[in-house]
Amino acid sequence: MLNLLSAHMSTTKKHAIKVWDISIRIFHWSLVAGIGFLWFSGEEGGNIMTWHIYIGCAMLGLIVYRLFWGVIGSPYARFSEFIKGPSHTFAYLKSILKGEKTDYLGHNPLGGWMVIILMVLIFIQAFSGLFSSDDIFTEGPFYALVSSKTSELFTSIHHLTFNILLAAIALHISAVAYHVVIKKEVLIKSMLTGKKHALQPSRVNTRPNYFFMLLCASVAATGVYLLISQA
Repeated sequence: MLNLLSAHMSTTKKHAIKVWDISIRIFHWSLVAGIGFLWFSGEEGGNIMTWHIYIGCAMLGLIVYRLFWGVIGSPYARFSEFIKGPSHTFAYLKSILKGEKTDYLGHNPLGGWMVIILMVLIFIQAFSGLFSSDDIFTEGPFYALVSSKTSELFTSIHHLTFNILLAAIALHISAVAYHVVIKKEVLIKSMLTGKKHALQPSRVNTRPNYFFMLLCASVAATGVYLLISQA
């Protein structure tokens, strides 16, 4: 009897597994804080728009950094780990609609594509802001390099993309709420601690290479700084 109980406990006991490295967690929460500030400052206007531009450039640097880290980062941070093809993604969607339980330690296929969509939207938002103007006193660093008509186009893209970005964020939050409320997963805590729980232990080494992490951050920051300083 004790053996059966012990066997049952061994199959139901969940193991805390390190999935998200410190780099991914800093990146994620920096985006949250940055987008929140950009929304507030964009609505507020005035002198705070100087910081709006600074934070926008920082967001561009974050996306560049994530591109690097998505190639050489820790296992669950790599694009090759969570970007799945259409057939795999639709199969996962069907399994959700059927109520089947399908767990992923890292991003599930839909979550992986949401990461890419958010990154693309943030990049477009930051890049278009470089050429935008509010027609009062705030101009992007590259505003003088293009015609007024081109700047108007970038400004329109900048405004439109942010609305699309807000819709994507709302969808992302809804998906997180589904996993937290319905599937009883502690995703928010996982993105703070980096750990998720699974029935089977994992031998995947998620310890980041801090040298590469600092190298990617330095290259991204220097690249964006040099780009902006040329304006």
